[in-house]
Amino acid sequence: MDKVIIKNLLARGIIGIRDWERKRPQNILINITLYTDTSNAATTDEIQYCADYSEIAKKVQAHAESAGRFTVEALANDLARICLEEKNVLKVSVRVEKPGAVRFAESVGVEIERSRDE
Repeated sequence: MDKVIIKNLLARGIIGIRDWERKRPQNILINITLYTDTSNAATTDEIQYCADYSEIAKKVQAHAESAGRFTVEALANDLARICLEEKNVLKVSVRVEKPGAVRFAESVGVEIERSRDE
């Protein structure tokens, strides 16, 4: 299976369980790997066989900025579902990170995988 990668997509949204985390938007760093079959797109050079990564990125960013989730786990699951709505995406890996969430760590996050079969 082939991969399309969206790397370090930045969103600013409310995420977290503590009161101070819910008062103003924080940086949310999103990395997505879309698993797809690119053979038809490679052979025909036609967009209809491609995963529309631009549209996926817009939807993912908009959701991350508006969802107001308490946990990165819930947000990652939301984002995986959004990615799987794209007809050419068979499986997805989503990593959501909160930069600066833990002292002395660059970021803290979660990485999940979901597929159409689940």
